Amino acid sequence: MPRPARVSPEKILAAAAAEFAERGYAGARVDRIARRARVNKAMLYYHFASKQGLYRTLLRQVFGAIATQLQAIAATESLDPAAKLDAAVATLAVHIEAHRYFPSIMLREVADGGTHLDAETLAALAAVPAAFAAILRPGIANGAFREMHPIAAYFTTIAPILMFVASGPVRTQIVSRKHVQLPGSPLTTDAFLADLTTSLQRAFAAAPVRQKRS
Repeated sequence: MPRPARVSPEKILAAAAAEFAERGYAGARVDRIARRARVNKAMLYYHFASKQGLYRTLLRQVFGAIATQLQAIAATESLDPAAKLDAAVATLAVHIEAHRYFPSIMLREVADGGTHLDAETLAALAAVPAAFAAILRPGIANGAFREMHPIAAYFTTIAPILMFVASGPVRTQIVSRKHVQLPGSPLTTDAFLADLTTSLQRAFAAAPVRQKRS
């Protein structure tokens, strides 16, 4: 019996990402993932023991990459708190734009209550807000930022980015139909991020000290 053709795990993961984004975890099928990757199931199972293994590996890779870059920002002493926040927003946006399947997968997983996440995947996920908190902490300590819950600050930051990327296909359809319009000119990623970073800097800034009346 001929041995199956070799294929990189990355190609299988890319095919799995598209399948999970389109159909969710429950609707995804290993047969379709194998066809997308142009590999037989034997080779897929050689690299990944199951659909569950594929799914969790995919998420761990994304979470791990984001957390690593946020940790690097937190450790950069040459950046002031405001610059670190801007860099964190840019990093989150770059990763989510580069992995356009990610918002769909995560929104589905949130709707399912995180039932497909094991302890290792949850730890990888938690490393992202932990790194974001490490970015904010020095600014809170030196008075540049107000006191805030780090998880609340993280969700305030990540939610608009996820929704902006996830809504891309809908916005494209609206723009293509001339009788349906959104207010203003078409929103570019750069314009969105510029507005978001300005809003976050204002939202996180320490309140000015009020002078007591004599």
